[in-house]
Amino acid sequence: MKPQKRSTAALADGKNSRRIFIKNSATLAALAAAGPFINMSAIFAANKPGKDMINALQVGVNSFVEEGVDNVLDILQKRGSINTVFLNTFTYGTGLASRMITGNPFPDHGPQEPDKNFHGGNYAIPHAKYYKNTVLKDTHSPEYGDRDIVAEVLKASKKRGMKVFATIEDQWRNDVPGIDECREIDLLGRKAVTLCLFNPNVREFWTALATDTCTSYDVDGIVVFNERNGPLLNALGASHIVTNIDPSKSTCFCNYHQQEAKKYNINFERAKEGYHKLDEFAKAALKDLRPSDGYYVEFQRIMLEYPEIVAWDKLFDIGKHQIVDDVYKAVKAIGKKQLVGLHIEHVNSFNPFFRATRDYENLAQRVDFLKVVMYNNVGGERYARFIHNIASTIFKDVPPEELMRFNNHLLGYSEKEAALDKLAIEGLSPDYVFRETQRAIAGVKGKCPILPGIDIGIPVGKKSHQQTPDDVYNATLAAYKAGANGVILSRKYSEMKLEHIDAAGRAIREAMKG
Repeated sequence: MKPQKRSTAALADGKNSRRIFIKNSATLAALAAAGPFINMSAIFAANKPGKDMINALQVGVNSFVEEGVDNVLDILQKRGSINTVFLNTFTYGTGLASRMITGNPFPDHGPQEPDKNFHGGNYAIPHAKYYKNTVLKDTHSPEYGDRDIVAEVLKASKKRGMKVFATIEDQWRNDVPGIDECREIDLLGRKAVTLCLFNPNVREFWTALATDTCTSYDVDGIVVFNERNGPLLNALGASHIVTNIDPSKSTCFCNYHQQEAKKYNINFERAKEGYHKLDEFAKAALKDLRPSDGYYVEFQRIMLEYPEIVAWDKLFDIGKHQIVDDVYKAVKAIGKKQLVGLHIEHVNSFNPFFRATRDYENLAQRVDFLKVVMYNNVGGERYARFIHNIASTIFKDVPPEELMRFNNHLLGYSEKEAALDKLAIEGLSPDYVFRETQRAIAGVKGKCPILPGIDIGIPVGKKSHQQTPDDVYNATLAAYKAGANGVILSRKYSEMKLEHIDAAGRAIREAMKG
């Protein structure tokens, strides 16, 4: 659990009657009785638009360098009605940083060529004293030398009354100094590019990074991005990201995981044996070698024989949430009243197995707000890919069209969504955004604000739905109508057309009028 926190709604309306009611209700008394480390965001106001609502847009440092700090802020503020910048300060991935991904059309601003110099890393100026207890000491991005672009953005934003949150993402590259000591180990004993969440060097790094960023800069808070799935979903290819299913690459089976497993009485050898069985099962399915009792029955038989499979998958989530808890405690210890947010990845929308591991109420007690991905335009393409992936392993006996209809029932999707063969062409509807927002709000039970992530300009296939300004407007407005506490336009400014930012701004202005 965690110390009492400041919610974004508290920024919005300190005199809201619902706050007063909740403050004096039996619900608050029950929360207080739970102890000093309970999440107190249930005090936060009703989902009513207010001048301090977080209306944010994610921006990579490169955009401010290439287009000018004031120019970008002008566009965000005047065209998008944005009052908060989610500034990517740490990643080695191109999802949140860099220009438009190579091979996709560029938006109508910024350089019109691929970013050949992208390296990634820490775009803030790191201070060595915070990284004494980790081998991951040298992560400063070399792209802009000693220029402190984070400080420049903060200074200009504050003058305009805009908030700035630093976003940090668990994405790495192979040549980072010290990374070899931190890598995960896969089922066959090979080192992965991902880092072990139980490795003390890794835990210390995230604590150090959060402390350094929030101490050295006057940011309004920090947001944790970690889109990695556990070993079970990886083994089954149960994701929209996976394009080549290979259960042998499931992680992590290192010594640190073995030590942690003992705390939970998980048998390492049995868990490893179970994942080898899943590896054999998935590879046979991909070769159309149908078990005599069918694919799902064989899968369920393995799960019943090796309950350690689920326990090992749960261990991954424990490690992932442990990092979030570490970051929260580190930021709160600074005493600046900075907020901590958590990014909830898109697979949460499609996958009932993953969704079962993400209890909104539990997550709400770990952070100050949740950014929940509700990307509807790219969502059609991604949902279709997820269905085809699981239809190639555990549900291979089920026709994909029927499997999607069944999955829709499990997820509570409405009949407004397209059929499987048209999902990519049409995308998911604004109603999907509305329902997912309402589900998240109901799930946190008043314990923290919900900020839906609305996609703008995320690359899709040439035959997939090409986003229009009306698409952006309708999706953005749907989130507010569902009671969101603001929105976060995503993934990054360098992918977005200006007319789409205009459309989001129009929706935001309408929502702010109530």
